[in-house]
Amino acid sequence: MIECAHLGELPRPEPGPLTDTCPECRAAGTHPVQLRKCLVCGHVGCCDSSAGQHATAHFEQTGHPVMRTFEPGEDWRWCFADASLV
Repeated sequence: MIECAHLGELPRPEPGPLTDTCPECRAAGTHPVQLRKCLVCGHVGCCDSSAGQHATAHFEQTGHPVMRTFEPGEDWRWCFADASLV
């Protein structure tokens, strides 16, 4: 893991999830492999192993750099801007 300047820019407290699954997958009728939650706005998107790769698409569209896993029992975070676990 690296020190990430983006962590200091995140809202406190962490935003709650906007939904319980990937809304883009739901609209497309596909199923996410795993879910990720944006730590800037709470958007829930599917991982890059999913067909839509909506968490990455959310970063590309918004510039929100840090997300965390939205899977039970996991607590890691990823910074898209730094391409690293943080």
